[in-house]
Amino acid sequence: MFDKVITFLKEVRLEMKKVNWPNRRETVKYTLIVIAASFALAAFLGALDFIFTTLLNKFIL
Repeated sequence: MFDKVITFLKEVRLEMKKVNWPNRRETVKYTLIVIAASFALAAFLGALDFIFTTLLNKFIL
């Protein structure tokens, strides 16, 4: 049991050395892209919600 765990951890360590980690500039850039996309999607969904609520209130009430 312990041999399998030790082998697994050694393989994980070897694979982690192969990972291409982003530098600070890339991380900031990708984070800003995600934040901007989230705000754009939130604005779009908020606009749709406003339109549908207005239409439902106009025709139902």
